[in-house]
Amino acid sequence: MSSHQGIEGLPNSGGGKIIAVHLNYPSRAAQRGRTPEHPSYFLKPWSSVSGTGGTVERPAGAELLAFEGEIAIIIGSAARRVRVKDAWQHVSGVTAANDFGLYDLRSADKGSNVRSKGGDGYTPLGPSVIPVEQIDPAALRVRTWVNGVVAQDDTSDTLLFPFAQLIADLSQLSTLEPGDVILTGTPAGSSVVVPGDVVEVEVDAPTAPGTPTSGRLVTTVVEGTEPFGGFGAKPAVDDHQRIEAWGDAAAAGLPAPAEPPTAASPAEPLDPAVAEHLASVSTATLSAKLRARGYTEVFIEGVQASRPGTRMVGVARTLRFVAYRPDLFAERGNGFNAQKRIFDTVESGEVIVIEARGERGTGTVGDVLALRAQQRGAAGVVTDGGIRDAEQVAAFDLPTFSQGPHPSVLGRRHVPWETDVAITCGGATVLPGDVIVGDGDGVIAIPRALAAEVAAEAVVQEAEDAWIAEQVRGGAAVDGLFPLNAEWRARYESEQGR
Repeated sequence: MSSHQGIEGLPNSGGGKIIAVHLNYPSRAAQRGRTPEHPSYFLKPWSSVSGTGGTVERPAGAELLAFEGEIAIIIGSAARRVRVKDAWQHVSGVTAANDFGLYDLRSADKGSNVRSKGGDGYTPLGPSVIPVEQIDPAALRVRTWVNGVVAQDDTSDTLLFPFAQLIADLSQLSTLEPGDVILTGTPAGSSVVVPGDVVEVEVDAPTAPGTPTSGRLVTTVVEGTEPFGGFGAKPAVDDHQRIEAWGDAAAAGLPAPAEPPTAASPAEPLDPAVAEHLASVSTATLSAKLRARGYTEVFIEGVQASRPGTRMVGVARTLRFVAYRPDLFAERGNGFNAQKRIFDTVESGEVIVIEARGERGTGTVGDVLALRAQQRGAAGVVTDGGIRDAEQVAAFDLPTFSQGPHPSVLGRRHVPWETDVAITCGGATVLPGDVIVGDGDGVIAIPRALAAEVAAEAVVQEAEDAWIAEQVRGGAAVDGLFPLNAEWRARYESEQGR
């Protein structure tokens, strides 16, 4: 049903903009597993508007029609580049809205929501508009009932982005005109409805004098009879969409998905004296000392510093990517995924080491995540894949080592899979807590138990090498000097006072 009858006080019955906010309630953000830094939006056509007492069709062949009870803001006067503190004066009132959506067509929209949320009757509004003079915008309540049972109940004082911020933000680029409608987001509790269900939404101001209310916006779900034609995308769902639509796996009748591994506790910090020794010696010397102990596969092959002269010492935190697959990326690639978790939890003195299977054909870290690691005091980032935003990352104080720059985003080749596990980066096994050292020759991974003794031996070795270099500069031949034979060693030890 697309009739506008029964919407009392809505000034624009001839069409206008309907702008909807993706995420705005903390309860819904928690349900989705991501909290946006800024509001984001999509448009709904005016032809989707209907009034109370109407019906909404679940198309033939579709499964996942979901309701979203919301507070709708009605613009009363034109707003263009308004300030947040002045924004509310451009509102004439608020009313109830139901932002119906068809999860079966989300894949066809690729985020635009044109088909999944733009159908006739998919935006019921009303039945009455509460005048702005009667309400405090931070003291509104939205409730939704399905077949008489409360499904959603939340208040506007919890919003991530208050109404005035939304108006000011939108008006930076587009003039908001009288009669335009802003759907301000839905709280947790949105779920699937089926033909025969009755959904009611009410917005009220329970603490205002007289408890003004929009009245209940009533919509009945009906079954469509016309099948989709063969000239466009047809309904398609998977278990991921079922869980998203129903709200959780149990409601969808599915087993709970495996929880992504949580980040392990940060490794014990490196002893400052050991760190100082490691910072003073080269990876070449460290490699030689490890090789003498039988450790030959400790060099992370193929990686170079983003900035010449970089030195890095720290304790490993690990991140593993697996090869891209659409179903796996849908499961693990979105929200607060493994990649974001490790960059958001890395501690001072830790190096994030990324297993990207040597795939340099996409970025595995970019400027925002690198900046986050720097702000948290990370000692560096190592990846056997590529780096996006390479020039910006190179300009940071954060040491970074990679196979080189690449502009592509993560989902081209990788799925962020797990953190703080054993990985293979550039041919070297790296365990959480291993000691990572990098310089102009590359990066080496030292087993934690060997770090102190290897560092001490390397310091001694480099002092000896420096003395040998002085002799060579003085004209000495290297035969017998490098390495020291008995005669040269006796001279060296004598000069050292041994």
